[in-house]
Amino acid sequence: MSEYLAPLKEMRFVMKELAGLAQVASLPGCEEASEDLVDAVLDEAGKFAHEVLSPLNRVGDREGARWADRQVTTAPGFKDAYRQFVDNGWNGLGGDPEFGGQGLPKLLSTAVSEMWKSANHAFSLCPMLTQGAIEALMIAGTAEQQAAYLPKLVSGEWTGTMNLTEPSAGSDLAAVRSRAEPVGDGSYKLFGQKIFITYGEHDMTDNIVHLVLARTPNAPAGVKGISLFVVPKFLLQADGTPGERNDVYCVSIEHKLGIHGSPTAVLAFGDHGGAIGTLVGEENRGLEYMFIMMNAARFNVGLEGLGDAERAYQRAVAYARDRVQGTEVGVRGGPKVPILKHPDVRRMLLSMRSRTEAMRAIAYVTAAAQDNAHCNPDENARSKAQAFVDLMIPVVKGWSTESAIDIASLGVQVHGGMGYIEETGAAQHLRDARITTIYEGTTAIQANDLIGRKIAREQGLTIKALIADMRDAAAALEGDLAALGQRQLLAVDALDVAVSWIVDHFSAQTKAVHAGSVPFLHLFGIVAGGWLLGKSAAIAHDKMAAGDQDPFWPAKLTTARFYADHFLTQARGLAESVIAGASAVEAMADESF
Repeated sequence: MSEYLAPLKEMRFVMKELAGLAQVASLPGCEEASEDLVDAVLDEAGKFAHEVLSPLNRVGDREGARWADRQVTTAPGFKDAYRQFVDNGWNGLGGDPEFGGQGLPKLLSTAVSEMWKSANHAFSLCPMLTQGAIEALMIAGTAEQQAAYLPKLVSGEWTGTMNLTEPSAGSDLAAVRSRAEPVGDGSYKLFGQKIFITYGEHDMTDNIVHLVLARTPNAPAGVKGISLFVVPKFLLQADGTPGERNDVYCVSIEHKLGIHGSPTAVLAFGDHGGAIGTLVGEENRGLEYMFIMMNAARFNVGLEGLGDAERAYQRAVAYARDRVQGTEVGVRGGPKVPILKHPDVRRMLLSMRSRTEAMRAIAYVTAAAQDNAHCNPDENARSKAQAFVDLMIPVVKGWSTESAIDIASLGVQVHGGMGYIEETGAAQHLRDARITTIYEGTTAIQANDLIGRKIAREQGLTIKALIADMRDAAAALEGDLAALGQRQLLAVDALDVAVSWIVDHFSAQTKAVHAGSVPFLHLFGIVAGGWLLGKSAAIAHDKMAAGDQDPFWPAKLTTARFYADHFLTQARGLAESVIAGASAVEAMADESF
């Protein structure tokens, strides 16, 4: 069974040519990200992913995490791999230097994070949730909370969790019932149960820092009455080290379709007198703070989709090269050939590859925008970058994960019957990817956020500016690339029409607009991917015209052309679904379902 190999050449190309690494490295606070340093970090991360994490991927799937007597034991090898991960400084790559982090740009940490997710999706979830906890405490935590928890979280010595979901409250956080009662010294006792808590209990660190949504006694009803609390597994002693066990315990872990190596815990707070926690930020603003974690997590879940897609593609290509079956089409009496020679297998592999490259380009460009939103010295540039990030995160999360499921499914199809057999590993990628469209907000939640908060609320200002950039980029594809440019222009026009319809009808026909929100998310993702692949094609064309004979460049042209012919052509149909597809959705009587 093949192991994961980071596509370093492709990653470097996207970072440098599309995401603007040089510009990011010129930002205040990002100056250490020289090209040499970035290349060295990528090389070392690729080795760690290949040599340490990838071999444990199958182990985690087969052995899983185990629960007994309120404790969780991770799959064999996970604890040692996590210790190496922390000792090598990977957890603090993008962390604030004030708390022991390396302060490297989001663009670089995004590329490295993709490697972890490709090599071992289940393992990567633990540091991902910790990063969300770090962001929430950085923005809303008190100085005391930051001093107590951030150095350990940034280093990875401790891990963090998000505690939102309850048995009676899935995505409807207004229904949260967990309660927090003040005890008079600034602390609270928490009572309640949380479900679906990723790495809510494990054996890889000596403390776990839970960020928990709960209601105080006089809180107003609904989402306005939710507060956020930090509740450590072990209470801290005066010297900051873990001391007495807190009253939060894992009462079970879920038996899941995939990501078996990642324990998904049911946590009980306060069954033995109350779990001690402290308020994060102001009372009743918990949901606002939690969304800090949520947005970071949504971006990272999009990277999980990218990682699963890349791994599924690599495995499918390796199989297609080795599997000999049938003669080449049109060659009578010819020898048996690898299935890579068969037209439909090639179509499937190019479908997998082109979308994966589009997903990577969108994610990295969005990461670079996050660097600008935080570090650019120009206030207007920061504002524009943040608006772009806000617009694109639902696409990174929603479109990338939806695409990943289809890409992983194609990976099974390339394997044929062997893909349905667990030993080949193809099925694991499909099982692992399947959760990504659900957690941290389903695809519909991403799509509703996109059409409502990110488009209708500002009358399409940010997306219309992006559409103008897309149209200019397509128009610049001339000569040998004219056909590609025409495909892009037609797709951009379809997106523009759909955006205008959403803006014009959001208030008066809200249900109709929401009925088309997911098709619109797909439309936007496809067109955004085509925009960046078109830029890639232009760069490749110029390199070849200058005499560069690296086979990387003609492959770039082919990938962009395939994507335009097979995916940009879907844009007009999706736009029609957005505009006209609501009538049947609304017409069906409830009793007819």
